[in-house]
Order: sequence, then C-alpha cells, then structure tokens
Amino acid sequence: MDSNRVLDFFKEITRIPRESGHEEQMISYLENFASSRGLECKKDSIGNILIVKEASKGKEKKPSIVLQAHQDMVCEKTGDFEFDFSRDPVPFVVEDGWMVSHNTTLGADDGIGIAACLALLDSELPMGKLECLFTISEETGMDGAFALEKGFFDGKTLVNLDSEDEGQLFVGCAGGVDTTARFQIEREALRKGYKTLSIKIGGAIGGHSGDDINKERANAVAQLLRFLYTQLQYDYQLLSLSGGNKPNAIAREAEAIIAVPQDEFQDMIDDAAAFAEVLKAEFASSDPDVTVSAKSVKCSLKPFAEEDTVRIITTLRGCPHGVEKMSCDIPGLVETSTNLAALKMDGDTLTVVTSQRSSVVSELHAMAQKVEAVLLLGGAEVEHHGEYPGWKPNMDSPILASCVESYRRLFNMEPEVKAIHAGLECGLFLEKFPDLDMISFGPTLRGVHAPGEKLELASLDRFVALLNDIVTK
Repeated sequence: MDSNRVLDFFKEITRIPRESGHEEQMISYLENFASSRGLECKKDSIGNILIVKEASKGKEKKPSIVLQAHQDMVCEKTGDFEFDFSRDPVPFVVEDGWMVSHNTTLGADDGIGIAACLALLDSELPMGKLECLFTISEETGMDGAFALEKGFFDGKTLVNLDSEDEGQLFVGCAGGVDTTARFQIEREALRKGYKTLSIKIGGAIGGHSGDDINKERANAVAQLLRFLYTQLQYDYQLLSLSGGNKPNAIAREAEAIIAVPQDEFQDMIDDAAAFAEVLKAEFASSDPDVTVSAKSVKCSLKPFAEEDTVRIITTLRGCPHGVEKMSCDIPGLVETSTNLAALKMDGDTLTVVTSQRSSVVSELHAMAQKVEAVLLLGGAEVEHHGEYPGWKPNMDSPILASCVESYRRLFNMEPEVKAIHAGLECGLFLEKFPDLDMISFGPTLRGVHAPGEKLELASLDRFVALLNDIVTK
C-alpha cells in the first residue's frame, strides 16, 4: 500500500454524500467494495460496517488487528457558496503540498482513515487478520460507537485513524456532552417609525470545538451577542437571532435582525463599523478576516417582546465559551472547555446549542452544570444529551510501544505521545471491550469542521509508512 493508492480511494470518497445521519451511500459503497473483492462484510442494525481480510499465508498465527474510522463527515460551507452536501461531490484542489476544499469541509476527517483501511484491504501486504470497522454518526453523538454490540469484532488491538497531527501518537481523549436550551418567545408589534436592519458577524475561521478551542479564534455567535448587549442602551427591537451550526464546530457566522428608530439607524450602523475595528484589532493574529456588517433589510417577523429581548440577550451574553481549565499534568493540554455553538429560530422558539468537553468526568459535569445554571436563570428549558466517556491513557500499552519503536526506526526521530482535547470513539470501545489495547494516529489535517479543511500530503506519506509497518510487523 502506498499513499497514492490511499489518495485514490479518498478522492472516490469525496464524491459520496455522507453527512452524519445520512451515511446510506457510504454504507453501500463499503458493502460493494467488500463484495467485489470476496471479503467478509457484516453490517449491524444501526449501519456500522466491519470488513475482514483473513491473514496472509504464513501469518495465520499473528494476532488480528482492528483498524477503525468513522463514515460520516461534518458538512460546513461558506454562506455564499452554492453547494448541496446531499448530492454534490466535494470540490478540492491540490496546491502547495496540501489537498484543500476552500468553500466546504473536505471530509478528510475521517475520510482519509476510511481510505487507508480500504487501501490495506485491497493490498497484497503480508499481514495477520485485518478487521476494518467503519462506524456511523461519530460527529453528531458517536451513535455508531454507542450502539456497537459486544463481539462485533475479534481483535484485541485497535488503531483509531481519526487523529489530525502526524508525528503524534494519541493515547487518551476528552469526554463530552451537549447542552441544549430553548427559550419561548412572546412577540409584539413593530413600533412606528422603526426600520429593520441586519447585523452580521462573518469571515471567522471557526474550527473544531475541541482541538481548536484554545486557538483564540472569534466565535461569531459570542461576538454578535457581545455587540447586541452593548446596544441595549438603544431602544431596539429584536426580530431574529441565528448563527453557528454544529455542536462540535466553533461558529463562523451569526446574524441578528433588529429594528431601531429611524433617527438612530445610522448610529447603529456606525456602532457596527466601530465594533468591526475592535474585532479586527483583537483578532489580528488569530482570526484576521472576521467581519461585521450592518445593512437595511426587509423582515416580516414580529419583534420579540421587550422583556424577552433583554432577558435573552443578557443571558446569552453571560453564557461561557472557551477554555475553562488547562491540565496540570500534561503541559499544553486543555482539560475542560465549552463551546457556544449555535442559535436557531423555529417560530417562537429560540434554540441554543452548546457542547462541553473534559478529560475529567467530574469537571465535565461541573462545566455542563455551569452552562445550565446560566441558561436556567434566563428562563430557558435545558437538557443534556449525547454524553460520551473519555479515554484514560495507558502508558504501558503494547501497541504504543510498537508504534514508538516503528516511528523511531522509520523516521529517525521521536514521536510525541499525547492526549487530545477532542472526542474519540476509543472511550466507548473500552467500555464494551475492556481488554482492548488502543492507539490513535493520522496524517496532518488543518481546519477540520470548517470550510478550508486541508490534508498535508507529505504527512500522508509518513502516516501510510507507519501504518504499513504496524500491520506487517
């Protein structure tokens, strides 16, 4: 197996719709792949797929190894880009040593892991029994891992191919939970002499709500609420709030539609321009392209009641976002964080989507409780859902020792052994298969969960070389 073969499979995968919860075409592709090659394939009731390749001649006594990747991808695009993830192939280019999709997510998270598995299954490398597990809906709640039945695979060693920094071997991850709030809204009539306008925050990088939460990027939802809170001095009416998308993505865009007195209309536009300069200065290094715009729009919605406007804006301005605590044991590792992810209007209901992560269970619950308390004070209905466990590092892991030895020998350098502030399915696997020995590694990806996601091709070469070495030796 070589990296060109992996890339060929990945290019095929970019043409397959596979948004979380809609993996049907990906499931069919995997089943057809196995059938056309005479490989054993089984599917469970939820859509997880296991493809098995028996050991090569002379390798029958080698212990089997499980390779794991998730089928789904985060589907994000720039607001002005015409694209339908349910049918359109992901548009990518190769430039400056990277494979990149400028206006959508690329899906290398975790399409490149799937591609590596398929290339190995399609290869003639001498290796023991190989079991390739492809789970569903990892990005929206790890549904596949939660539903995985004991005994679905046989191997005692699992390599998760869902990491994003080549040269780093991951042996632990954070657990997480989503916290959702719903505000019920009363509406009132638009006041005479009031004019409606749109306030938009855009151009932010966004990114992964775990791996990128400490990179000081602008959260468009949080910044919009910041502006609206400062403007409560004006007697504006709020008609609509929206922004962000997925719980596991930092919000890149957000919009409020408000109505202000005609004689204050230009003042509001001037204030938005001034706020744009504030953000430009604050995020000059970490998020330089964030923008603020204000313009006249037509809107048929009735405004929120005044009391609801003040209550909701004040509450959400106080809702935390970002790093809560750094690890005292692992330098540079975020231990606990929260993401103010999205605002969604549905009639007279405003839904607020947040997610919390921590490598310490008690701190995860405390962070979710803190977010809950703020939202309850504002009169919202709050629920927690989708909790998944972390993965405690095992520094005596045999697969870790093997990977470190292989990396040293192949590249004449030391790999980094780390834990990650992101959710991996490994914690759930360990609950169901307590004897599993696990590790996670992958090529270098940047900008996952956001448009502009890219894969470094040189790192793909090293990733493939390491994976080949592990499964053959």
